[in-house]
Amino acid sequence: MTQSKLNVKILAHTPNLEKVIATAGKLCYSSSSISDLEDKLTEANIEKFIKMVMEIKHESILEHCSFTFAIEGVSRSLTHQLVRHRIASYSQQSQRYVKLNSFEYIIPKEIEKYKSLTQQYIKDMEEIQNKYDFYVKELMDNYIYDYLVEETGLYSADIQQDLELMHKIMKTRDKKMYSQFTKKAIENARYILPNACETKIIVTMNIRTLIHFFQQRICSRAQDEIQGMAREMLTQCREVSPIIFNHVGAPCFMNKKCPEGKMSCGKMQTE
Repeated sequence: MTQSKLNVKILAHTPNLEKVIATAGKLCYSSSSISDLEDKLTEANIEKFIKMVMEIKHESILEHCSFTFAIEGVSRSLTHQLVRHRIASYSQQSQRYVKLNSFEYIIPKEIEKYKSLTQQYIKDMEEIQNKYDFYVKELMDNYIYDYLVEETGLYSADIQQDLELMHKIMKTRDKKMYSQFTKKAIENARYILPNACETKIIVTMNIRTLIHFFQQRICSRAQDEIQGMAREMLTQCREVSPIIFNHVGAPCFMNKKCPEGKMSCGKMQTE
């Protein structure tokens, strides 16, 4: 078991995304053909047009382009928050099908600040791993016993005295059923696993949704883990398209005011 670290990578994004957005936007205001609009686009007028539509909040045209991220080293607690952003596509590592023989975990920064708490936290993770392993094993032993003794009636109750033999017989007799028992044991044992469990997820968002995500999760009121992930995602997006993303961030950075009312942190973000 080890503590896991954040890893974010852009897997793919819409090619020529700034040109796509500018073409879609100009089409709304022009009687020209799409081909003519494309032919007239230059880097300079693309940049000028995108800045204009971002200022006037003509955001529907941003939906024509998307980014796909590979994200590792985040907790289940984070992904529970992430999937609340509904206009997106998610593919997450399954705890039903993947047996966590030695799960990685995330230590919250507020716990990591204190050595004694960190040490206890790590011990708790190790204990949960032991409990998870216990339930997987016990469930498997019981499933196989019930099948061999009660369902087939071909074996006596004494077979339970030799668990290794019991598993060997089951694998030989019905390998497919053994695999089904394994899946069933894993998907039920996982209930004991913590939100701290490391997970991996692939996320696709269109740019309009992505900007909203950054506004919500880069805000200082967001939990620090998802803040850190959102900031890394934004950094990489800015490398792809500074025209679009250089002025994207928390609401106070984008709009020069905080929408949180009495919940405001009182600190204006400047980048």
